Amino acid sequence: MFEERKKQFCIFCKDKELKISYLYPKTLRRYVTDRGKIVPRRYTGVCSKHQRTLSNAIKIAREMALLPYISRSHF
Repeated sequence: MFEERKKQFCIFCKDKELKISYLYPKTLRRYVTDRGKIVPRRYTGVCSKHQRTLSNAIKIAREMALLPYISRSHF
């Protein structure tokens, strides 16, 4: 009846060389939907510690105009 989901592992815990920073908008763009919302943990598989740093980095990147708040196609 219930399908077991594959256990997701945090990509940032696995690979210590990956940095979460507002200076890497290409990495942050993977964690933002096409409408500009931050993707939750249950979809990305990121641990809670890294999800908090991700959301802070996304918010800073938006303030510095490295990431858009919303996409142009949704006006």
